Amino acid sequence: MINDEIRDREVRLVDEKGEQLGVVPTVQAQALADERQLDLVKIAPTAQPPVCKLMDYGKYKFEQSKRDREIRKNQKVITIKEVRLSATIEDHDIEVKEKNAIKFLGEGDKVKVSIRFRGRQITHSEIGLRVMQDFAERVKDYGLVERRPLTEGRNMTMILTPKTVKD
Repeated sequence: MINDEIRDREVRLVDEKGEQLGVVPTVQAQALADERQLDLVKIAPTAQPPVCKLMDYGKYKFEQSKRDREIRKNQKVITIKEVRLSATIEDHDIEVKEKNAIKFLGEGDKVKVSIRFRGRQITHSEIGLRVMQDFAERVKDYGLVERRPLTEGRNMTMILTPKTVKD
C-alpha cells in the first residue's frame, strides 16, 4: 500500500536513508512524504504499528523490474531433447543417434533416451537394457546418467545430463 491507501492511525516511520523517525500519526507521515516529494510506502503491514518508509516508489519499482530482467536474462533454460532407440537397432543407426545426443549434450541440454518395445519385444526387456547401457557407455565422456533406465509400460527411458554446462 502506498500514500492514501494506508488507513492505519499511526505508523512506525523510516526515512529514505533508513533512519528511524519513530511512531507518528499517518497524517503527519503523509505530510512529511509530500513535503519531501516522496511516497509513503507500507513495508511491514503485519507489525504493530505497521512500518512505513519514505521512498520514491516509481524509482523503486523501476529498479526492481530492472533487477528482475537482469536475473531472467542470466538464467539458462535447460531443455530436454529426445533420442529414440529400438531394441533391435544396428551399429550405424546407434552411431547416428550417439552423434545427435553428443551434440545436444554439448549445447547444454538434457537428453532423454527412450526405447519403445513393439509386439513381443517387451518379454525380452533385458535386450533394451543392454542397448541403453551401451548407449550410456558411448556418450560417457559428454554426459552422465541422471536417471537410470526405467521401464514404464512398453517404454524404457533414461535421462542423460551434460558433464559441463556451456554458457
